[in-house]
Amino acid sequence: MRILDTHLHLVYPRQFSYPWLAGQPVLNREWTLEDYFAEALPLGIESALHMEVDVAEQDMLAETEFVLALPRIVGAIAACRPENPAFVDQIERLSEHPHVKGVRRILHEAPDDLSQSDLFVENIRHLPDYDLSFDLCVRADQLGIGKMLVERAPDVSFILDHCGVPDVTGAGLDPWRADIKAIAKLPNLNAKVSGIIAYSGPDWTVDTLRPYVEHIIECFGWDRVVWGSDHPVVTKTGSLTRWVEASREIVKGASPDEQARLFHRNAERIYKA
Repeated sequence: MRILDTHLHLVYPRQFSYPWLAGQPVLNREWTLEDYFAEALPLGIESALHMEVDVAEQDMLAETEFVLALPRIVGAIAACRPENPAFVDQIERLSEHPHVKGVRRILHEAPDDLSQSDLFVENIRHLPDYDLSFDLCVRADQLGIGKMLVERAPDVSFILDHCGVPDVTGAGLDPWRADIKAIAKLPNLNAKVSGIIAYSGPDWTVDTLRPYVEHIIECFGWDRVVWGSDHPVVTKTGSLTRWVEASREIVKGASPDEQARLFHRNAERIYKA
């Protein structure tokens, strides 16, 4: 079963500035396309969408243009700042690149009220005009805030990153489980099976992850889920290989058609990749 990775981060410190990496010593180095695909291709990952890496604001457009020139990168989710009055100008420039598929503003490390302002919401509502989606990255305790944003922009296609960032080693399944069930009722929201091993501690097993992945699929259905590696963040508590193997093990009882929807078909439709 081939895989389209919808959440690949590439890090090129000689080209771009990543201020947040100073506090992440495990990740604070170069992570290249060549190194990634050396491990990814034998696992069945044939192509990827690049997910912005929270570069310094002056590097955002350059990062997008750089990754789109790389082989096997079939699209990019670009960094954006919907809280800024010049947001529409920003997405107009991004839309000049046909392989920009969507945008993301990291919210799980931002103040809760950032995405709730009228300006932020009004700017997000412009995304369908440019055929762009919005990747929603919020923590489990912020799912209510995320839900309000998705409700206020009903014409925007949203993708919830990292299963809603459950606190696997802390709060566990609840109240995350009920909050996911509630937010999944919004028809303009899809979910990304990605990132959860980073919140599962170094001793995770397939059984640790299984209830989270299965609940996401149960709530969103097989037509509204995509798969992402979250590489290289995945290496903090595991590896790309372990995450792919765990993902395949969790869904091995599903039909080939259902697995194809998760691993590549839905991504090709939702991201137009």
